[in-house]
Amino acid sequence: MVTRRDLMAGAAGFSVAAAGIFAVGRRFEAHAGGLQKVIAQPEAEGVKAVTFDLAERPTALPCFNGRTLPLWTFEAGTTFPIVRMKLGERLDTVFKNNLPVAGEVATIHWHGLRIPNDQDGVPYMTQQPIAPGAEGHYSFVPPDTGSFFFHTHCNSVEHFGRGLIGALIVEGDEIEPPDAEAVLLMKDWHIGPDGKFLPFSTDEGAARGGTPGTVRSVNGEASPVITVPSSADVRIRFYHLDPMRVSDIGFENAEAAIIAVDGNGVTPIPLESWRMGSAMRVDLLLRSAPPGHSVKLFDYFSKEPYLLAEFKSEGAPKRTAPFKATPLKMMPFEKLDEASAQRIPVEFSATPTGASIAAAGAVSDIQIGPLCLTKRTFWAINKQAWPGADHKELGPPLAVLKSGSSYIFELKNTTPRAHPIHIHGHMFEVLSSSLRQLPRVHCDTVLLLPKERIEVGIVAGDPGKWMFHCHILEHQETGMMGYIEVV
Repeated sequence: MVTRRDLMAGAAGFSVAAAGIFAVGRRFEAHAGGLQKVIAQPEAEGVKAVTFDLAERPTALPCFNGRTLPLWTFEAGTTFPIVRMKLGERLDTVFKNNLPVAGEVATIHWHGLRIPNDQDGVPYMTQQPIAPGAEGHYSFVPPDTGSFFFHTHCNSVEHFGRGLIGALIVEGDEIEPPDAEAVLLMKDWHIGPDGKFLPFSTDEGAARGGTPGTVRSVNGEASPVITVPSSADVRIRFYHLDPMRVSDIGFENAEAAIIAVDGNGVTPIPLESWRMGSAMRVDLLLRSAPPGHSVKLFDYFSKEPYLLAEFKSEGAPKRTAPFKATPLKMMPFEKLDEASAQRIPVEFSATPTGASIAAAGAVSDIQIGPLCLTKRTFWAINKQAWPGADHKELGPPLAVLKSGSSYIFELKNTTPRAHPIHIHGHMFEVLSSSLRQLPRVHCDTVLLLPKERIEVGIVAGDPGKWMFHCHILEHQETGMMGYIEVV
């Protein structure tokens, strides 16, 4: 249940008092005792074949208020495709690049999946990008269940801005099936008074917290009303897909629990509110309202609480017993050896250019270069703005890891901005924070608050070069990106 204090905290900004989940962290420890972990096993074999045609498709989404905008989408007739498959199946994807801009290359990155390095979809690092008119191909067996997504990984700010995003759900983690399920994809749109797209990125935005959108949406609607069974347990897969927004989501006057973070099952955490940044996901189990009533999901991290979605109950009650969230099956992650783990400091900072632009408030459109990055760098990792001044060399890795060995990354944010930090092909195990009491969960993206230090554990996975970057896409494309190399 969300209290008045929670509402005020959501609007208070990034103060320590509003940092999000102190009480939830304590409850997590208390709640973790009596549940036995169940490991997910493959449920199916065979191939899930998917074909995508990346192209421009004029679309009038409900949140556009009757206007039609030139969206870029993966397939005709669907703005945000949702691919569902069973654990154990192979995903075989063919995609055609029919984007309308000359030289607009593309790859597909499978966000959150621990797949072979050559399937990771990073241009120039794991593969050559696919030129307009050409065709690409991916084939892999996802090793984990969960709520993942896919997106292109070049000129990502514009591609996200035009809607080039899709969800990937790997089923097989439920011990007790819910009564219903809803998939919610949240993102903003950059639309001007003339009904046309505004610049997706500006120098001022990139040097600060990102260029904000002007129209909010969930599944392409403004605050959609979703019909669910009455007094039922509803699984909600919530995707935070806005390129820059930070949110604090919670229900008003309802019982709910977090059952997965970034697709990874957790011991159920009673939900008050949950702080999220770009690319983060959370699976919730909600006890819906009695017949004829509804439950509202809000984003409290704004000047006024914003209604994200309303869940309207219909039909006879499904359940009469008190709400008790059943955990999901877990994935068998290799155990982190904290005692022998090598510590690796990672500092996230602004460059002098970025700091001066942020102070001046200069505004200009950002142009993307041949390595999918801008010619100006505003951000750095370990004082290194990737990939370097001339953008012709990738530069050295941030760290070289040995496959199977344990490491603790000491993530330090020296800036006044939040940074959702994402690692490819691996999962962080959250260990500690200097500002908050965080539950110990596996995640592929961790939100680093201003001036915060977070320790995360990593067991190095498959060999290869793996990207490591801020998922505020303007930060990524102006220097806050690097890679680790696993040998």
